[in-house]
Amino acid sequence: MANTPQSKKRARQNEARFEVNKARRSRIRTYLRKVEEAIASGDAEAAKTALLAAQPELARGVSKGVLHKNTVARKMSRLSSRVKALNA
Repeated sequence: MANTPQSKKRARQNEARFEVNKARRSRIRTYLRKVEEAIASGDAEAAKTALLAAQPELARGVSKGVLHKNTVARKMSRLSSRVKALNA
């Protein structure tokens, strides 16, 4: 348990950051799910639109420190190639 005033404050800050980051991760997963569903349905136009909406959300996750840069790069690459394959 936190004893010093500084450690008590850090514990409060950590709880607040945890809630914010949890909401961000959830939001990102929602955008990813929309892309996955559009790909699964075979709707190329919807998949492209969903991917364009998801990209800035993923990039924001990196800039806010919620996700690692390479993880997002890998996800974007794989999703982009799957959407591209729908159009072909």
